[in-house]
Amino acid sequence: MRWVGQSTTTTVPVPQEALLPLSGLVRTVRTPEFAGITFHEVLAKSVLNKVPATSSMPFHWTINPYRGCSHACVYCFARKTHSYLNLDTGLDFDSQLVVKTNAAEVVRREVSRRSWRREHVAMGTNTDPYQRAEGRYRLMPDIITALADSGTPFSILTKGTLLARDIPLLKQAASSVEIGMGISLAIIDPALAHAVEPGTPTPKARLELVSRLRDAGLPCGVLAMPILPWLTDSDEALDALFGALAAAGASGVSAGALHLRPGAREWYMDWLAANHPQLVGRYQRLYRGGSYASKEYRTWLSGRIRYHRARHGFTSGAQFFRELQPGTPDDDGASPLTAPVSRPHTAGSEPTLF
Repeated sequence: MRWVGQSTTTTVPVPQEALLPLSGLVRTVRTPEFAGITFHEVLAKSVLNKVPATSSMPFHWTINPYRGCSHACVYCFARKTHSYLNLDTGLDFDSQLVVKTNAAEVVRREVSRRSWRREHVAMGTNTDPYQRAEGRYRLMPDIITALADSGTPFSILTKGTLLARDIPLLKQAASSVEIGMGISLAIIDPALAHAVEPGTPTPKARLELVSRLRDAGLPCGVLAMPILPWLTDSDEALDALFGALAAAGASGVSAGALHLRPGAREWYMDWLAANHPQLVGRYQRLYRGGSYASKEYRTWLSGRIRYHRARHGFTSGAQFFRELQPGTPDDDGASPLTAPVSRPHTAGSEPTLF
């Protein structure tokens, strides 16, 4: 295990029933550098997660070094997963973080097995691997190295600018395996972004990260999700968003409407009632069919997305999962988690994007 500021770490008792399903719990700690955050450090038996065969996702394996996320995005679809730990999907999801401290060691063991077929591994599909906790635990460098050393292609989707720390390592990995890089950024208005995503780096900082990745010769698509009905779906807002992404050098952009799954739905609607009460009734009608906005709204939004994407010179979505074939639709909800891929390249050469 590795962490920063160990001398100021305080071990705190946690009621056993609060984390009843959490196996491998070693200790629960708090530290002044992360005020309001509690870390539950666990030793994981397995880190590679097999995606169910019935899933529509264009990948078969994922890695999530953390559970819960201090980015605290009010709409985060992963909130429901905290209920499996007898924790709530609101404040607990934002502040009670599970850390798989042995993640890299386990990954290296799992990808070294003779049965491992070196299939694409997606990271950042549930909670963010570069949230602030990564600055403390530094799990990602060794995970990246373990995957690259084994010849396993991978992709990373993040809102965390801490990713910049690992750009040299990612460039090295891209010389031997296919990698995909994606930045999540759908709101460029700083005030709204702070209200909806209070724990994330600013939009400006994420735009700068896109540019840094591109300047380093790495692919970088943008996942512009979620587009928030009546908050970020106007032509003015979409034009500003796609214009900023084009200026930053994004390889491609995928965008789509807000999903309100159980766990996230309640938390987002509470936020909406407190901040935009005039929209509550409209959202209830728009999402009365379930987690997705009405088909009519999604069809309308897809048309506006295609218009603004083309207007700013983007010829494709942000395809970064290797299994996704060229031409697969992404803006109609078929596969929103997609971005550019870098093929292996020799030192000093530009990676080929497709």
